[in-house]
Amino acid sequence: MTLERIPGLILNIVKNGATILHSGGLAKAAGVSPDTIRHYERIGVLPRASRTASGYRVYPADAVERVFVVQRALRIGFTLAELADVLKARDAGGAPCHRVYKLAQEKLASVTAGIEALRQTQRYLRQVLGDWEQRMKQTAPGQRSNLLHSLAGSVEGSKMKARQFRKGR
Repeated sequence: MTLERIPGLILNIVKNGATILHSGGLAKAAGVSPDTIRHYERIGVLPRASRTASGYRVYPADAVERVFVVQRALRIGFTLAELADVLKARDAGGAPCHRVYKLAQEKLASVTAGIEALRQTQRYLRQVLGDWEQRMKQTAPGQRSNLLHSLAGSVEGSKMKARQFRKGR
């Protein structure tokens, strides 16, 4: 039997009864790049990895779950800086649950505000398209209808439209 590299096979190393992964194995198991794993370690999202005698990083098997948690938290709006602070506090024995909850509430408020802003933009764009439709009907083929210039409108009309847009009318 020879020890050959088999693509797609993650080889776990067992050291003193604990399963550990090299950074490439951790990256593959978590579905991220090895650069991502190194970056997470550098900013403190992952604790510092121990090193083999030859200098390779090795991580405990539970680091896979930690990377999954980070990836899911990023999807709901947490930043890497926020996660690094929270996870460092937890690793030091703290219980940052109230902070995590408050941050999540802020994320929800931000998403809600973003949705409302998009709805206002949608309403304004519908108004613009209605105006442009009328302009297009009145414009002969080959003539300019100045659609983009119409967004400026008259100075007074432009101020009124801007106020309406901000108010969400």
